[in-house]
Amino acid sequence: MNVTNQNADDSCRRIVIFDTTLRDGEQSPGASMNLPEKLQVAEALVELGVDVIEAGFPIASPGDFESVREISRIVKGASVCGLARCVNADIDRAWEALKEAEDPRIHVFLATSAVHREFKLRMTQDEIIAKAVAGVQRAKGYCSNVEFSPEDACRTEIDFLCRVVEATIDAGATTVNIPDTVGYTTPPEMEARIRSLIERVPNIDKAVISIHCHNDLGMAVANSLAAVTAGAGQIECSINGLGERAGNCSLEEVVMAMRTRRDFLKVDTRIVSQKLVATSRLVSKVTGLKVPRNKAIVGQNAFAHESGVHQDGVLKERTTYEIMSAESVGFAKNDLVLGKHSGRAALADRIKSLGYELTKEQLDVAFEAFKSLADLKKEVYDADIIEIVDQSSNKHAASRPADWEYISYSLTSGVDDEPAVKIVLAHENVERIVEAKGGHGPIDVMFKAIQQVVNFPLTLKEFKIEAVSGGSDAQGSATIFLEEPNSSRTYRGRGTSIDVFEAALKALVEAVNRVQSAHADA
Repeated sequence: MNVTNQNADDSCRRIVIFDTTLRDGEQSPGASMNLPEKLQVAEALVELGVDVIEAGFPIASPGDFESVREISRIVKGASVCGLARCVNADIDRAWEALKEAEDPRIHVFLATSAVHREFKLRMTQDEIIAKAVAGVQRAKGYCSNVEFSPEDACRTEIDFLCRVVEATIDAGATTVNIPDTVGYTTPPEMEARIRSLIERVPNIDKAVISIHCHNDLGMAVANSLAAVTAGAGQIECSINGLGERAGNCSLEEVVMAMRTRRDFLKVDTRIVSQKLVATSRLVSKVTGLKVPRNKAIVGQNAFAHESGVHQDGVLKERTTYEIMSAESVGFAKNDLVLGKHSGRAALADRIKSLGYELTKEQLDVAFEAFKSLADLKKEVYDADIIEIVDQSSNKHAASRPADWEYISYSLTSGVDDEPAVKIVLAHENVERIVEAKGGHGPIDVMFKAIQQVVNFPLTLKEFKIEAVSGGSDAQGSATIFLEEPNSSRTYRGRGTSIDVFEAALKALVEAVNRVQSAHADA
């Protein structure tokens, strides 16, 4: 699949966008995705115009291996990359997962900074170089597209970093990534470091210089732009800035910074910017990590104006207070769209305008859900439609034959009444009723009932609910995180309904299914 972007400027130097949402992004606590969700995100990244998709760390777990392998088999239109340490078993495993990819890339890494050499690796500089070279050479034996990362490069002595970069390029690396692994550096330091590598490494023209910035001090985007200014040709980033600790460079922010300031930076990407909001919402949905309202580019308030002065200015001339249009990143012009008398064609058109492409089967499911919602709500908003699309397009994707399915519930609760619930579930087309009484309110008693369908203890770690759109008849979106005692693993569930208790139940059932799926795959 060839992605074209009419907004791109061919006269500018093109920067490669390397997306690590499925690898580094998934390392955010609670952000783990199952295989169907990873495939859905990978396909969205191709539609977005990403050049390289880092699909995972194949040696890390059987699940990671399977995800990388399936993405390699199915996803076309972008290079698929797997991460590996400079260890033979890692590299061999990465290739086994990647070998069916249209354009496979093996990404090997080894720490180089003094603190890592002394305390983590206990290796000398010469030993580091020898191991890095061996790792690149082994990867090169499998495929031509090889990337090397000197981990913690921005705290590595510049003389040693130049030696490592030169040696790994000689060994066959076609991309050399300079990670700010702990988010420590500043834009002037980053620019100076990239310029030093360009000036001092004699074979630097044989590889693309990449940058991978973490956001611990809130400078990941600024540092990435500084590297590009100095000559870097690839940016490693993630949707919504997901990643370890404070996250990575935000794809949507760095892309729109380059797009909006082409006049100054003289660079561009092949990203289809009108799909940024839809991709952001998809990743938020499958990870359960909410995008802050004031998040640049894709936040709900990114193009909102409340100040009278600002509103007056925008009404007279949009550019008085907006440096880009809401439509350029995928926001719709209007929010209120359809009602119960609207037909399939109108819904299909609105879904397309929101940046989604559905199959006929997915549209059928979405239309049925839309009509049901329209009977309950006087006004159906864009946010409602997005929720329907997300649920409909993924309705069967994440399910397994052994999953529990929510059917219905009845609940009794009040200030002076003991809470009691009866829940009807289906398992392999056989209905089962679970009941519970007591506890500390409706959510607690529902959790007690649902827990009866699993054979191991669980803790309700987090529960949150919010309105999908405006109005007293708004849908409620519930997100729940379950945790196994004595384990750091969390399992997310999400459900939506006008009835907030039903939304919570749907989320609980989805989370329990994830727990059981993880145990079945272990």
